[in-house]
Amino acid sequence: MKLPHPLIQGRLIKRYKRFLADVELPDGRVVTAHCPNSGSMRNLIDNHPKVYLSQSDNPKRKLPYTLELIRRGEHMVVAHSVKANAIVQEAITQGRIPELTGYTHLRSEVPYGTGSRIDLLLEYPKQKCYVEVKSVTLLETPEMLQFPDAVTTRGQKHLEELMQVVRSGDRGVIFFAALHTGGVRFSPADGIDPKYGKLLREAVRCGVEAYCYQAAVTTESVELVRPIPIEL
Repeated sequence: MKLPHPLIQGRLIKRYKRFLADVELPDGRVVTAHCPNSGSMRNLIDNHPKVYLSQSDNPKRKLPYTLELIRRGEHMVVAHSVKANAIVQEAITQGRIPELTGYTHLRSEVPYGTGSRIDLLLEYPKQKCYVEVKSVTLLETPEMLQFPDAVTTRGQKHLEELMQVVRSGDRGVIFFAALHTGGVRFSPADGIDPKYGKLLREAVRCGVEAYCYQAAVTTESVELVRPIPIEL
């Protein structure tokens, strides 16, 4: 996925009210940017990291700046977690996810379960594959990426609904998009949301497929490039 160009470099001052971030630009100005990430952003926003913003020329936008990337040492992280679905969809359509090839149709945000919408629905005559995408940005140790970074009742519900999908005879997939260039393994964050970890293990035993792919992240693009092992 190509990122908006050019991105504007700055220094994060603080993130607050969940979706707002104050950023100091190179010229000393401080701007408030939209922070499109509903998680805690644990281990990402402390110590005023270097960040990258996009700027919209839409005069109707209240906040023209959007927080896109965060640099943590040598690593780059996608702060714009909403883009995870599009990043995964692009990888699937380009045939870069072998586990999810062979389907003739792909739809997004399709209603299913009890008032939910599946992120991606892959279809082939008489076969469906429901794919729930999660953006992974939490690096707890130099090697271990984890999800979630905050308690997620919504994520717990998605796992329960994927189990029902499998029981009905379709494929159910939980796809962890590691949008952090650090880490070489993935596990559920039991110390943050033990119920999610328990449900993930139950879902896998039930037949839900779990995959984690890591992205290469630059100031120009984000692309899923490699699978990494999941430790349950």
